[in-house]
Amino acid sequence: MNESQNIEWKQIWKDEYLKWVCAFANTDGGQLFIGKDNKGNVVPLSNFASLLKDIPSKIKSCMGIVCAVNLHGDNGSEFIEIDVKSYANPISYRGKYYVRSGSATHELNGVELSEFLLQKSGTTWDELIVEEASIQDIDSNSIKKFINDSQQKGRLPDISGLSDCEILEKLRLAKNGKIKRAGIILFGKDPNYFIPNCKVMIGRFGKDSEDIKFQEFLEGNIIFLLEEVLKILNYKFLVRPIEFEGMHRRENYEYPLAALREILLNAFVHKKYNGTTIQIRVFDERCSIWNQGVLPTGLTIEDLKKEHQSIPLNPVLAEACFKAGYIDTWGRGTLKVFKACKDAGLCEPIIIEKNGGVEVTLYNHFYTPQDTPQAPPKDTPQDTPQDTPQDTPQDTPQDTPQDTPQDTPKDTPKDIDATVILITVLTEEMSSKELMAKLSLKDKKSFQKLYLEPALQAGLVERTIPEKPTSKNQKYRLSKKGLRKKKRIMQ
Repeated sequence: MNESQNIEWKQIWKDEYLKWVCAFANTDGGQLFIGKDNKGNVVPLSNFASLLKDIPSKIKSCMGIVCAVNLHGDNGSEFIEIDVKSYANPISYRGKYYVRSGSATHELNGVELSEFLLQKSGTTWDELIVEEASIQDIDSNSIKKFINDSQQKGRLPDISGLSDCEILEKLRLAKNGKIKRAGIILFGKDPNYFIPNCKVMIGRFGKDSEDIKFQEFLEGNIIFLLEEVLKILNYKFLVRPIEFEGMHRRENYEYPLAALREILLNAFVHKKYNGTTIQIRVFDERCSIWNQGVLPTGLTIEDLKKEHQSIPLNPVLAEACFKAGYIDTWGRGTLKVFKACKDAGLCEPIIIEKNGGVEVTLYNHFYTPQDTPQAPPKDTPQDTPQDTPQDTPQDTPQDTPQDTPQDTPKDTPKDIDATVILITVLTEEMSSKELMAKLSLKDKKSFQKLYLEPALQAGLVERTIPEKPTSKNQKYRLSKKGLRKKKRIMQ
């Protein structure tokens, strides 16, 4: 048994190892063994009796959870096992949140923290309301095209006679008249005003990625991009071989249109919109489409070549695209790509994980098999686009020893702005009790002192009943300043 995502060995106990317990609780659970070296050999514990009392107490007082702490071995070969369960709600240690990644423990910050809290709250990124947006920001022509496109499949509910706002409500792209992120991405007049990177960058290259010939930069909603990107690709970037049948001229496609469309749709639905731009690179013998957003946990590249579950990163957006007939929900998208290439007499596409995203490469009739690049090992750094910086946050903080937990009030965010965490989880009008549950906090005084009062004083949060601050019906919502800051955080 080696150290892994679920197993950690420590020779002696230190209170800083409570971070490991927190990380196990926030990920898939695990076991922390005290009294074992880094090879798994037992190193006798002289103070195991006191640790059996102290460790459970510290875990409960600092994180509000209960873990089984068991003693194993005897006659000088004793070691302790701390068995940590996985929790559905977020668990914090001193106001910070930790997770496991491989055999390492990481502190979450910035975008990663926001996404983690959303996931734990049962909310997805694309279903959040865009508070600044209104129905005037929605393009009616895009909705009309969406409806026309949907008629062939017949999946759309009855929307006859409904207004644009009512249609969005019917598609679950709006709630109580307020537009969700998925609605802006799909139908927005200028989605990039609210959500960055609703864009596609296309480049024509020579021998390699350093030899760029020309490029196009497109932005807009999905309805616009889906049609425009394919049009630009085929008329400006790709070769269109011409054949004659008698007196009739026939233009063919360099790559199967069905494959390009399917890859592009997958990129839109699975895209990490607070990341970077979708990038299409066209070479003489191949075309690659890269999109930021890793495969869901448990799904591998090999799984994409056979029947597999559909696990979209943006499920609200995916459901709307399904109703329009753009995609299905059976995980068949990649299978369609492979089939389209095979039917066209082309070699099998290559799919790899690269730079925090997924890249699909199609090969045309000009390429020879020995030119096919080999798929690199997972997480191997690759060439990044030259003019698009990657926004992936660094996720390997240095873990420094901390003071004994009893010396610091529970849930104290010492090195991070607690107001950032608060406004991240505040999605509508919420009471103190609801906010504390979202943050997995139990001490009301600490919550008010460390989270709520600073947010109120900074003007990021406001009371719904300002004239009665102590009202039992009091709730809190984001101010305009808070909405602007949250927008910057989530980008």
